[in-house]
Order: sequence, then structure tokens, then C-alpha cells
Amino acid sequence: MGIRSAEAQDYGAFLASVRSQALAQGLSASIVSRALALTREPNAKVLKLDRHQPEFTLTWAQYRDRVLPESRFQKGRTVYSGVESVMAPVSERFGCDDRGVMGIWGLESGFGAHTGTFSVVDALATLAFDGRRSTFFRGELMKALQILNDGDIAPEAMMGSYAGAMGQAQFMPSAYLRYAADGDGDGKRNIWTSQPDVFASIANYLGKCGWQPYEPWGQEVTLASALDKSEIGRNNTKSLAEWMSRGVRRADGARFSRTDVKGAIVQPDGPGTQAFMVYHNFNVIRRYNPSDYYALGVGLLGTGIVSP
Repeated sequence: MGIRSAEAQDYGAFLASVRSQALAQGLSASIVSRALALTREPNAKVLKLDRHQPEFTLTWAQYRDRVLPESRFQKGRTVYSGVESVMAPVSERFGCDDRGVMGIWGLESGFGAHTGTFSVVDALATLAFDGRRSTFFRGELMKALQILNDGDIAPEAMMGSYAGAMGQAQFMPSAYLRYAADGDGDGKRNIWTSQPDVFASIANYLGKCGWQPYEPWGQEVTLASALDKSEIGRNNTKSLAEWMSRGVRRADGARFSRTDVKGAIVQPDGPGTQAFMVYHNFNVIRRYNPSDYYALGVGLLGTGIVSP
């Protein structure tokens, strides 16, 4: 037996075990069969993308310039003017506000333009079979089958990234089951093509993670003198009054509106580079993606679109 045919046999046995597990959990046999028919062999493109992620690390300045070009702000403002009447009440209903929703929608999928071209079932099955993180991806595959069983989306329409992040919100299946929400009242949670559902789902995610509506996530600041390295970082909070006494000021020249609020200073590229005062909502954004770069990007984009 050739290597390829042996792998195909192994993959077939793997899919059979997935099917057995799904049926044991009470999922519909017809839905499971229809879904697993979408994956016949490990997807070579998925494996290549997963194994060849870039090893180099961008600086904050490089990341900022890559993900926050002026064109993205311009597109965002145009898009927002067309969706604000839908987004605003949905954001509020789920305990968020439009800055958080627009920032994440913009970074995750370019305001819905790029939702992924991979079958989520195929991608997750491939990565679960691959073995390097099989437990995690098998769990996500089972959750994807549960979503299909619930009837929110057809198996063939469940598209996403090579890693299985789905739709305009780029939720993994586990996040979908926890946070996806029905924004348009049709009884489904469609984060692929329903904008109200996308907005509701992102807002619900942030709201459930403790978003404080209409409170700032942060702002750029200037430092009168370099701070000790031990004072930098999102966990080193002080009141704004304390920071001001150390010579910290808003970069736009405006006064801090309150001095009793606690904030922390992040300076991703080190002394002498761009610095930000960040608050509670910054850490909520990090619950979506645990990266300071990402949280800064979401905050700057959302604020720059909704309240420039």
C-alpha cells in the first residue's frame, strides 16, 4: 500500500471516529454525513499555511502601518455611515458600543469583505487529523458539527479561515457557541451574511467580557521623561492623577476628562516610541485576541471611524 493510500485509509478511519462521536452526542446522522462529505483527504493548503506561519515579529510601527492605512479608516467611515442605524441599537442591546464593534469587524474581515475561503469542516478535520494540536482542533470540529446540527448555517456555506475562524466576526466554533447572537430576529445566528447578526455577535462577545459602554479604551500619550521599564505594561495601573504628576499627557493636547480613572501605559516598541494610556476596555478587546498590537489596532480603528 502506498503512503498516500495509507494516509487516505487513516483519514477515513479518523472521520469514522468523528462521526461515531458526533452521533453519540445526539447529532443528526444526515447532517453529520453531509458535513463530513466535504472533507475527503487532508487539505494540503491548510497544512501548508498552518506550518509556514511567518517566524519574524513585526514591530508595533510596522504592524500599525500594515493594518491601519488611511484607506481602511476611509472605507470604515463610508461603511459605518451606511450601517450605523442598524449597528447602534444592536451594540447597545448587547452591552457594547459601535467603536468596539467597528474596530473588530474592520480588523477581522475588512468590514465583511474577507470572511475566508476554506470549508470550516475540511480545515478543522485536517488540523485535527494532523496531530500537532489535534485535541484542540477535534474539539472545535465537534462544535462546528453542533452548530450545523442547530441549523444556523448549511454545511456547504460554513466558510472561514484555514484555521477554522468563521464568517465576518472570525469566531472559532467554541466562541460561536458561547457568544454568537441573533441580531435580526430570524431565529438564526448568521455571522456569514447577516450584518445585524455579525454586529450582535461581536457586541455580545465584548459585552459578556465586561465592556464598559462609551468608556474609552485608551489614547496616545506623551511622556515628559522615560519611565522605568517596571512601570510600563497593561498590568501596572495608576490613577490618571498619578500619571499626570509623572509628566504623562494626552498626545492630542487635550486634558484628561477624569483623573480618578486608573490606567496603564503600554509602549510596544520601547523607550522613545509611541506610547498609549490604556483602560479597562483595552483588556476586554484582548479577550477577543490576546495581543497588545491587536487591541491597539481595534481601539484606534474603531475610535477613528466612529468618533474621529
